Amino acid sequence: MPEALMNALRCRSPHIRARWAELLHVEPVATPLANPDALVHLIDWTLNEIFQSLVSQSSHRRFRRRIASATHDHECCGRNPLLTYFSAGEQAMREALILVQAATPSLDPMERDASLEELNIVLNYIARREIQAFCGVCQHRCTETPAPRDVCMAESVGSILGSPGT
Repeated sequence: MPEALMNALRCRSPHIRARWAELLHVEPVATPLANPDALVHLIDWTLNEIFQSLVSQSSHRRFRRRIASATHDHECCGRNPLLTYFSAGEQAMREALILVQAATPSLDPMERDASLEELNIVLNYIARREIQAFCGVCQHRCTETPAPRDVCMAESVGSILGSPGT
């Protein structure tokens, strides 16, 4: 991403933060952890992660490889508060980039498109990483439809402990 766009995005950080918080408050709250007033405290940290990742040129190849090779075997129960958090953040960041690009009429269309693609790659990478980390500790992750391996594991544990398996 061109340095001028990065600097303009950084200058818009307070507006991005406000818009992100506004979008969070519009979403329905599915769980207590999804309370917008609790999630807004993550915005500054996430913005720093996004800006650091956008500046790091070497990270872009790594992000592209990870996203291209990522499998979609990750299942979520839908209770993860970071789903709406990152959805709102992606919208706020894209809106900010579009406003910055519109204010830069001399911007080459190829650079404009590449900047949006870079932003999307970084946003997707950070969102996926954080959502999967939260899902990793979720107590509801296997309650909906346990995988056959989980059923076998439960039966094995049940037989070892002397209780019925299922």
